[in-house]
Amino acid sequence: MNPNSNEGYVHVERRGSISHIEFFHPQSNSLPSAVLADLAKAIRDEGHDPAVHVIVLRSGGDRVFCGGASFTELASIRAEAQGLAFFSGFAHVINAIRTVPKFVVGRVQGKAVGGGVGLASAVDYCIATQHAAVKLSELAVGIGPFVVGPAVERKMGLSAMSQLAIDATEFRSAAWAHEHGLYAQVVDDVAALDAAVDVLAERLAGQSVEATIALKHALWHGTEHWNELLIERSAISGRLVRTEDTQRRIQAILSKS
Repeated sequence: MNPNSNEGYVHVERRGSISHIEFFHPQSNSLPSAVLADLAKAIRDEGHDPAVHVIVLRSGGDRVFCGGASFTELASIRAEAQGLAFFSGFAHVINAIRTVPKFVVGRVQGKAVGGGVGLASAVDYCIATQHAAVKLSELAVGIGPFVVGPAVERKMGLSAMSQLAIDATEFRSAAWAHEHGLYAQVVDDVAALDAAVDVLAERLAGQSVEATIALKHALWHGTEHWNELLIERSAISGRLVRTEDTQRRIQAILSKS
């Protein structure tokens, strides 16, 4: 949780009853398993603390919200159990957001790729800048957005999710993501983003705790099976990432970085 770590970090800052959870990795805010584990734990711990009324999920830096899975770690996966464990990290983060009895507000300052789109989809309310283009790049890598797919489909609908999943090499603009329901609001820059997030978080922090819990539960109705579903989807990705074709694609991407 050291915010100065070159290996990535998850940092928690309390501002009254609002908890800001920030993740960072020097490689475009990509998510290795260690950061995923810390992120899921932070969300669960803060979400179940009675002193916390709202969570703001954010990332460090100002250019990329989240680059998705760590390609360095993907390239190191050799066994089925390793693949399942890695992709389950995304499942645990999504399920943590889904099950904590607090609203999670997403602050998306830049591009969201792959798992980053999954995070933006999983939060209860997401505000972004005009620079926050989105792309589900998994199919182009040889995997497919199996783990994050349910969250993206729930937020944007099957048609929009399918467009992102199939056209896996092209970014869609923040305006497109707003039009299709991923972002509730799109603002010009980071200053406007922080102002909008702060206003919303402060407003939510003053709402009835009991009503918030009841509404959160109602809004996520029908997802009770996700604990099992997302692990099943993790197994699919874990199997595909070990194929020769996928590993070749990953190595090609790493050679360009």
